[in-house]
Amino acid sequence: QVQVVESGGGLVQAGGSLRLSCAASGSIISIHSVGWYRQVPGKQRELVAAITSGRSTNYADSVKGRFTISRDNAKNTVYLQMNSLKPEDTAVYYCNADGFTDWGPYDSWGQGTQVTVSS
Repeated sequence: QVQVVESGGGLVQAGGSLRLSCAASGSIISIHSVGWYRQVPGKQRELVAAITSGRSTNYADSVKGRFTISRDNAKNTVYLQMNSLKPEDTAVYYCNADGFTDWGPYDSWGQGTQVTVSS
């Protein structure tokens, strides 16, 4: 079983920055792609940013130029650097990772971390 744990959320003023971390653990052979998603009450979960094993990235239009996703393969960790935060970035941020373990493929979600941006 693969566990995914997010950290780094919190309360920040508009214009501030936060760095979220997504750490995967377990019998991991490989991590293919990792995505950061966010969700606010009453709305669907939306993709914020994603990165593949080849370090290809994609971003939601709403965060382009402000957020940067990166990965440290040695630590099985993916980061989301969030700059110039806006109140509309307030949400629970979730991490999803997929790849292979020694028993087969996995696709795992974390429990989420709250990000609150005050105006």
